[in-house]
Amino acid sequence: MAEIKNVLVPDIGNFKGVAVIDVAVKAGDSVTAEQTLISLETDKATVDVPAPFAGVVKEVKVKVGDKVSEGGLIVTIEASESAAQAAPAAVATPAQQAAAPVAAAPIAQTANPSQPPLAPASGTPVGSPLLRSDPSAVRGGADAPSPDKGRAGEGFESRISAHASPSVRHFARELGVNLPLVKGSGEKGRVTKDDVQNFVKQALAGGTATGGGGMSGLLPWPDVDFAKYGTIETKPLSRIKKISGANLHRNWVMIPHVTQFEETDISEMEAFRKELGAEYAKQDIKITPLAFMLKACAITLKHFPDFNASLDAGGENLIVKKYIHIGVAVDTPDGLMVPVIRDVDQKGIVQLARELGEVSARAREKKLSAADMQGGGFTISSLGGIGGTAFTPIINAPEVAILGVSRASMKPVWQDGEFVPRLMLPLSLSYDHRVIDGAAAARFTTYLARVLSDMRRLAL
Repeated sequence: MAEIKNVLVPDIGNFKGVAVIDVAVKAGDSVTAEQTLISLETDKATVDVPAPFAGVVKEVKVKVGDKVSEGGLIVTIEASESAAQAAPAAVATPAQQAAAPVAAAPIAQTANPSQPPLAPASGTPVGSPLLRSDPSAVRGGADAPSPDKGRAGEGFESRISAHASPSVRHFARELGVNLPLVKGSGEKGRVTKDDVQNFVKQALAGGTATGGGGMSGLLPWPDVDFAKYGTIETKPLSRIKKISGANLHRNWVMIPHVTQFEETDISEMEAFRKELGAEYAKQDIKITPLAFMLKACAITLKHFPDFNASLDAGGENLIVKKYIHIGVAVDTPDGLMVPVIRDVDQKGIVQLARELGEVSARAREKKLSAADMQGGGFTISSLGGIGGTAFTPIINAPEVAILGVSRASMKPVWQDGEFVPRLMLPLSLSYDHRVIDGAAAARFTTYLARVLSDMRRLAL
């Protein structure tokens, strides 16, 4: 006899309250195993949820615009007899669901799940209504008041627990927002993520959110009626740009950035790259300069481990990573995405080139999973294929450094008593001055330049 089973939201990484952007089935539809049921949009990617088995859809429990989390009920399906014999982990019968409640999903994170919220930057007024000066109130760590205990007035978290979800509270802590000051637009006055983002925008514009004084005494953002001067078009920012914008602003404000510039001779590297490219073209593997950059950075990070590290939540200890996972900024139509290439030090140029091609394609097709963008210890942002001579990349917190790569160009270089044409590549290393001093940064870029200019060092 066929059995009706509940299909639940599977593991979607450290995300909660993910938007349903498409429902691909309706009651009465016959579905096959792995057929898409719904599509979800996280902060960085679109995720299709497939049917775990074949059967007939009895009832659809969600609609476009709903917010779901891991373990949430999507649809009920009358499973075929073969499917009814095995119950996948993400599926439960109604009776099983009632007997065993679904565990709470992890608190969502907006950028990197290993991110420890940072203390306010020295330039931010301590005790301002937007940013909390009490570290326990900001980071919600072990020393913070419990959100489930105590009375009003006993702690920052206790005052807000009834008015915002855990994911929104976490988001507010990451941005340093004093959540009780945010007016909620959700059901029963509940604060949403959009409310927090709008609060920050008002604060930066010098609006009433911070008592009219703005953040750090900034002048109000100009409110101009541009249509008075000619034809205009208003285009909404993509979801990725909205989320990334808040993170980039936090990183820029809270991390003391310094950028070290360097040039390296990649004449030999480029000649070898073209040779490899021709050799592997038949295997549809594109050997890009970025594959060499990844390998060179991995070698350099082993010599300078403090660049592959993160400050802890209190800002008093440095967590040095023994693995080398490097994020790579990928330009997509909706904005930048940063998939992570793992264990770069253990892979060769060809394997790195293959993985780069695969993750870049998935990024542009919005098929990256949450796991694809987690765990990085260092980031490379390459604009070499577009142009430019140098730029100042913003550090991807909680990392402490990011390498910017611009377009290589032929330049006359003095060698052995004469000028010779050499292909020179500009490098821009932004670093967190709380962790790295200028001398260390100069040594890092100098060593990296030597590795890139001498192909033999890539084998070390």
